[in-house]
Amino acid sequence: MLLLQIENAIEIASNPSSDSTLKSQAVEFINQLSLNPQAQAWQAGINLFTRSPRASEVVRLVSLELVNTAVNRQILDSQNLVYLKNALLDYVRRTYSANAQDPADPSHLQNKITQTLTYLFVCLYKEGWESFIDDFLTLTLSPDGSQGDNLPGVFMYLRVIDSVHDEIGDLMLTRQGQESRRNNELKDLVRERDMRKIAASWQRILAQFSNQNDAVVELTLKVIGKWVSWIDISLIINQEMLNLLLPLVGRAVQGDVEDKVREAAINTLTDIVSKKMQPGDKMEMISFLKLREIISELLQSPPLNEYKGTPRYDNDLAEVVAKLLNTVMTDIVRVLEDSKVDEATRRKAEQLLQDFLPSLLRLFSDEYDEVCSTVIPSLTDLLTFLRKLGTLPAGYTEMLPPILSAIVSKMRFDETSTWGNEDEQTEEAEFIDLRKRLQILQKSVAAVDQNLYIDFLSNLVGRMFTLLDQQSSGMDWRDLDLALHEIYLFGELALPNAGIAHKSEPNPVATDRLAVMMSKMVDSDIANFPHPAILLQYMEICVRYYSFFETHQQYIPRVLENFVRLVHHNHVRVRTRSWYLFMRFVKQLRAQVGNVAKTIIQSIADLLPIKAEAPSNEADDDMSSDESDHSPDSIFNSQLFLFEAVGLISSTSTTPPQEQALYARSVMDPLFNDMEVYLPRAKSGDAQAVQQIHHIVLALGTLATGFADWNPNQTNKQPPPKEISEEFARGAGAILVSLNELNANGEIRYACRSAFSRLLGVLGSAVLPQLPQWIEGLLSRSASKDEMALFLRLLEQVVFNFKGEIYNVLDVLLTPLLNLVFAGLSQPINGTDDGIQLQELRREYVTFIQVILINDLGGVLVSEANQGAFESLITSIIAIAKTISHGHLVASRIGFNCLQRMASLWGGPDIATIGKNPVSTGQAAQPTIPGFDQFMIERFHLTCWEVLQDREFKPFSDAQSRQVLSEIAGVEQTIYAKTGDAFIRNLQEVIFPRVGIAGDMAAEFISTLTTSTDRKVVVNYIQNLLKSRGA
Repeated sequence: MLLLQIENAIEIASNPSSDSTLKSQAVEFINQLSLNPQAQAWQAGINLFTRSPRASEVVRLVSLELVNTAVNRQILDSQNLVYLKNALLDYVRRTYSANAQDPADPSHLQNKITQTLTYLFVCLYKEGWESFIDDFLTLTLSPDGSQGDNLPGVFMYLRVIDSVHDEIGDLMLTRQGQESRRNNELKDLVRERDMRKIAASWQRILAQFSNQNDAVVELTLKVIGKWVSWIDISLIINQEMLNLLLPLVGRAVQGDVEDKVREAAINTLTDIVSKKMQPGDKMEMISFLKLREIISELLQSPPLNEYKGTPRYDNDLAEVVAKLLNTVMTDIVRVLEDSKVDEATRRKAEQLLQDFLPSLLRLFSDEYDEVCSTVIPSLTDLLTFLRKLGTLPAGYTEMLPPILSAIVSKMRFDETSTWGNEDEQTEEAEFIDLRKRLQILQKSVAAVDQNLYIDFLSNLVGRMFTLLDQQSSGMDWRDLDLALHEIYLFGELALPNAGIAHKSEPNPVATDRLAVMMSKMVDSDIANFPHPAILLQYMEICVRYYSFFETHQQYIPRVLENFVRLVHHNHVRVRTRSWYLFMRFVKQLRAQVGNVAKTIIQSIADLLPIKAEAPSNEADDDMSSDESDHSPDSIFNSQLFLFEAVGLISSTSTTPPQEQALYARSVMDPLFNDMEVYLPRAKSGDAQAVQQIHHIVLALGTLATGFADWNPNQTNKQPPPKEISEEFARGAGAILVSLNELNANGEIRYACRSAFSRLLGVLGSAVLPQLPQWIEGLLSRSASKDEMALFLRLLEQVVFNFKGEIYNVLDVLLTPLLNLVFAGLSQPINGTDDGIQLQELRREYVTFIQVILINDLGGVLVSEANQGAFESLITSIIAIAKTISHGHLVASRIGFNCLQRMASLWGGPDIATIGKNPVSTGQAAQPTIPGFDQFMIERFHLTCWEVLQDREFKPFSDAQSRQVLSEIAGVEQTIYAKTGDAFIRNLQEVIFPRVGIAGDMAAEFISTLTTSTDRKVVVNYIQNLLKSRGA
């Protein structure tokens, strides 16, 4: 009955057309059965699997899973396990022996059977199924038992021992505790009982099937490769086995078909070499196996030599050979690095290194990057070893030139590559990634021998520019690209703090050579080369080595002329990237380009008109890189760099303010005109017009960034000239008009907020009268908590920058601003992101109040204009200070700091002194605000103790909570200094009775608080008090 129920449930659960409710019930039924030891589901499972006629494949598969679950959960006793073993072994014999009565199972079911048998091996091999290996070896025999040629049995045997290794010997899986000990015991038992017969079976199978069945041979080789890591190496490294293995390594197949057997044989050699051994034994084994000859012969074979550079080249074979060689070289270098090896072993390793190096460089230079990447680890190890040696012996010195030559050659785009092809972006990106890895190798060579590095690259670059002079545009762009790439990397040695060998001072020879390279590059006609990749490299190099132009100013006009031409290039990737690089170039050389500002601005004026497109509703799933993204938004973002470049060029110190203002006006007036045209359309909901206004606002802000060269806190610089401030005040006014009309649009608010932050540097104090309008526009009802937090951060900057001039403006705008913030703080939280935004707003709000207090502007908080908001202000700060849950501790700390500053500011003169002998004058407090003394005790003081009583407050185990405690201690000591005996009485009569502090503890608390001039002492005392009370 149970068998029928299980079979029906499996059929229903696996049938796509089953009713969903019925299917869920069927799945639940099967799951419950598998988890219930009393249900004996495993017995039903084994009967369903082995019965004849056979059930459907899905039923048999799930049935075995029921068995596996029972075995894995260890709910079967030894008697049941033996029953299971007998049932399965009987089935396997009926199905896979030479006298099989039933056809073999499909592959996926064989895998499942193998898994079940492996679980039984783990449970019974020690005791209960000692004949496990023999039982499966028997399956391989012919009916008369004379030969091991029963193909189904051979496959089953190999599958089983492969699975056994994966369960008990796989080094890639970390086993711990009892499982690790169990596996080690099982491996010891296998070695003792069956290992020799298993190894012998491998030899027999290879001998039997080498010329008959490649699938059997391939699986056998894979099994040998796995098992070799934990068995006696002599079972594999013997003449009989090698006579079978090595012919497979070197065998040739007809045609261009992939030879999986040969690749498996080479991988087996790799696994053999990977086995952990003593250094001397490993070197002897490498020599005994004649791996140098094997690898050399493979590299000279037609698939890797004759067919090189043709479609018939076997890159898969090259990759497995590279894997073998990489393993060998890694072991050789590891021996050379070992200071404890004997001299004979070291000499052997040095000779092997010399022997294998040509093959290593051959594979490193392979046209397929996958092959090159395979040997990079061992080449990295070799260069690391050479760097550690310091002074190189002659034998090692001779290795470096061919290594460096191979690295540099591999940096070159190969002949089949096409730069900038949309269909080959992935291939290009992979090559760029390979170049980064090669760069690390190249730097390693430089760290070993700087003179070799300098001479080699200097000669390479010199040859390439000579070739360019001779061939001009006919030169192969790949050669020129390589030379430029090496110039770009040369700065690692020629620039200060660039990184090679961790030297802060550049190599003077390299610096001189770089100057020669740069002179050759700029003197050449390379900026007119027809290939886009070369033009991009040229501009990148000019920007990277701007310091060269500071000392060679005669080249600046020519490079500027080239830039002006390239920013108009017809290739979109060159054009948009050049806009950014042009901005970087003029930014670094701002002092040297002012004399040609007018010419440059006129030359690029045609690139400044903005042509926005309506945002697309299609989701962009392309995940394009910045370089390959040519969408309208991406192109506009690049265009913004031109506006910044104009600002930089226009505002040099040698340009009179009147001319600077003229340049700014020439750029802004067309933008104002556009804004006037598009604003009515934007108000009516035209998406393209809204995008146009958004772009214009960002462009105005970015232009201001270029002009901005002033900060009120930089005492050595003058504020922006009046002419400049007035021009950008017009720009700010235009932005405010757009903001006022479109402030319901979040993208417009974002653009205006960005522009506001950038305009601060050019408006100076002229921004102050506009602040109420900015607040009204940016903090509209549509503004999110995140927007409020960002704008408060900007206002903190304004208050700090203009603290001497902002009082009157702040007095007018504070209450409306606070009301907007209070509204944001009181909004309900919907989801995690909203909660995070609330944390940000709380933090920026109390920071804003803190900035006001720090900059002696606290009077504005209690001015006649703002008295009405004072109670709400205090209440909100106290609420934030008391919130000490995760994510709110920073705001809490700042909140308590604000309370301490308020107490200090409005609490009046000190009437108590903290020190060794604390003094209280006995006088009444004299707060600057009537009644503020009692207010501090009732509100600030009580807030401190509410937090101290909160059992979630644990300063003894959390650093941020400890910082909050430090601010609380500051509030308490400040209130004591301002109120004296009244504070002490409140502690004794109100606080201490409430929290259970009395007697000596109370006296000790008061003593610590009133005598400790170092706040840390108070913090440590309260912290220990809270810890001892289990807070």
